[in-house]
Amino acid sequence: MFDRLAQVIITIGGIAVILSIIGIFIFLVKEVAPVFFPPHATQTGHVTGTPPPSVLPQSSLVGMDEYQEIIYQLTAGSDHQIRFFNAQSGAPISVDLPPGLDKISITAIARAVGVGNRFAFGTDDGRLIPVTIEFTAGFKEGIRLIVPTVILGPPAQLTPAKEQIIRLAYQPTDQGILATALTNQGRLWYSAPSSSPAPVALTGHGAESVTALVFDSRGDTLSIGTGGGNLYRYDVREGSQPSLAETIPVAPAGTSVTALSYLIGDRSLAIGNSSGDVSVWMPVRQSQESSLTRFQQIHRFEAHPSPVTVISPSLRDKGFITGDTQGNLFVHYSTSEQTLLKLQGNQQAIRTLTFSPKADGAVALTDQGELLTYAIHNPHPETTFATLFKPVWYEGYEEPGHVWQSSSGADDFEAKFGLLPLIFGTLKGTLYAMLVAVPLALLGAIYTSMFMQPDLRAKIKPTIEIMAALPTVILGFLAALWLAPVLERIFPAMLAMTVVVPVSVAVASILWQYLPTMLIRRLRPGMESFILIPVIIGAVVVCLGLNQSIESFLFGSDYKAWFATHWGLRYDQRNALVVGCAMGFAIVPIIFSISEEALSNVPRHLIAGSLALGATRWQTLVKLMLVSASPGIFSAMMIGFGRAIGETMIVLMATGNTPIMDWSLFNGFRTLSANIAVEIPEAPYGGTLYRILFLAAVLLFVFTFLINTVAEIIRQRLRTKYSQY
Repeated sequence: MFDRLAQVIITIGGIAVILSIIGIFIFLVKEVAPVFFPPHATQTGHVTGTPPPSVLPQSSLVGMDEYQEIIYQLTAGSDHQIRFFNAQSGAPISVDLPPGLDKISITAIARAVGVGNRFAFGTDDGRLIPVTIEFTAGFKEGIRLIVPTVILGPPAQLTPAKEQIIRLAYQPTDQGILATALTNQGRLWYSAPSSSPAPVALTGHGAESVTALVFDSRGDTLSIGTGGGNLYRYDVREGSQPSLAETIPVAPAGTSVTALSYLIGDRSLAIGNSSGDVSVWMPVRQSQESSLTRFQQIHRFEAHPSPVTVISPSLRDKGFITGDTQGNLFVHYSTSEQTLLKLQGNQQAIRTLTFSPKADGAVALTDQGELLTYAIHNPHPETTFATLFKPVWYEGYEEPGHVWQSSSGADDFEAKFGLLPLIFGTLKGTLYAMLVAVPLALLGAIYTSMFMQPDLRAKIKPTIEIMAALPTVILGFLAALWLAPVLERIFPAMLAMTVVVPVSVAVASILWQYLPTMLIRRLRPGMESFILIPVIIGAVVVCLGLNQSIESFLFGSDYKAWFATHWGLRYDQRNALVVGCAMGFAIVPIIFSISEEALSNVPRHLIAGSLALGATRWQTLVKLMLVSASPGIFSAMMIGFGRAIGETMIVLMATGNTPIMDWSLFNGFRTLSANIAVEIPEAPYGGTLYRILFLAAVLLFVFTFLINTVAEIIRQRLRTKYSQY
């Protein structure tokens, strides 16, 4: 009865463990899956607006509030310049406009780069009028009410001869307003707060027609696209003296630049042309040692079937939306170089469009005056297989690379979710830990099972196994605060120990053979190791005493400078060497215990038969015991490997947690488990970082599960193989 009850309880417990593991895996996959769901968009509204004048290339703008309840249209002309509509019903909304606005003849409209609804009107007499639209949200009887307000700034004369403005770039900065205007006479004028009262004429583009203008949000650079497919970049940081910094062909011959827009952060410039091509360019340093940059194409996206007319960037991330002359809207993401969505048009050219402030919608204006609103569901645009596991060319980098950097203090940060550095760090830490643990644990198991005196074995084996109960947080604490500084001070001596200690042991062993036989027989078998303990201690003490001399002899008095000069290696105090020692110490008991059991389970009559036939203990060990116990030893190493892969606290505390890909012993790394522990408390629930951390957990789970499964299969085969004895 008790046997059957025990069998039932054990069976239920085993099934519960299996179901728990399956449940954990399903939960992890459920949290990860939304990252790979495709985005989708739907048209949510259709409003009849005011058709923009076809003769003016920059005669309209549209936008919406952050809740996508109100949309607005700014149109050139002498009436109906600013109109507001309910985004759901399309009904016009009455708003008190500033007095005198209806008396202004508007010929060009420009939006400022950055957050906020800031615009500028260009007039037929060459003036610039700043415009700001503010939305005030309130609640009345539990219903949200949004009230728009239009504010006009003081006008400024932008063209000396009062010429009509047909294209305009406008950017307010901390120093004042920057503006550039193209007139109907083909002249290009630049105005800045620090410039003289007369605007400056820009002539660097020669006879090429100007087709697009844009400032960056800081007011450092003015970019001009031309009908010849060239991009002219002016440095305007000096205010009154803009200088032509670079001229770059950005479109094929015979193709004009039709749209320019800086993405959030002002480093990446999205460019559309008349052949429908869309690309992203940014300044790239010519070398790590140089501060000189060269503007070059970084990403290229799926082309439109017709000329691109407008580009609108996201204010949340590196995404942007483009429109063309057939009414198509394409949603792109710069980092992943992906065209995420393609919304088919109605053959009406898109004159202007705007991404919603939260990047979850858009509003577009066609040349027939139709206002089209869209809802966009794209919560994880940063994540593709390529951005997770392949090199990606990020802003500010000289070339594509594997990078993990999930957060920053800046709002315009480009998230970098490369998992390969974390996988690399996991394998690196595991490898160095195994290099420390396997020789110590395996040789210790061999000596304990084959050569150690039984009474001594009964005391030492449990002591080593108890080491497995040491909390890894304590080991990590000691490694970070004690071991790392000690290794930094005595590294030359430690390097010498790798040679001096083995040589001392070998010399002592040779001399042992020449001692009188009577003296040797007085020691019980297996006690020879105690003779070597003073030898090892003496060798270590000698190396420590000669630490400075060894450093001077081998490294010229400074080993850190020597490694940096000769090998290009930088020594960090918390490095892979420290982790290898600490984590190796943590997994020694596991490998030792299983290996020792495997060696001890070799049938004793086989060992006795080998010895009886004249084989020495070493011959018996090498040709019988290691061969018979090899499956168990392999199982021990695999379980130790799996234990090292999942280690968190030692790696978290004893390294710099730098996600780099370098096999050097002298720098740190970051593992999957440590990364989860560091970043999950700060990851927004349901966000991209949150789900990618769960993806890291899935990878860790699968890898550890496979390692442990293989080890267990081998262990079971070992038991089956020797069950006959």
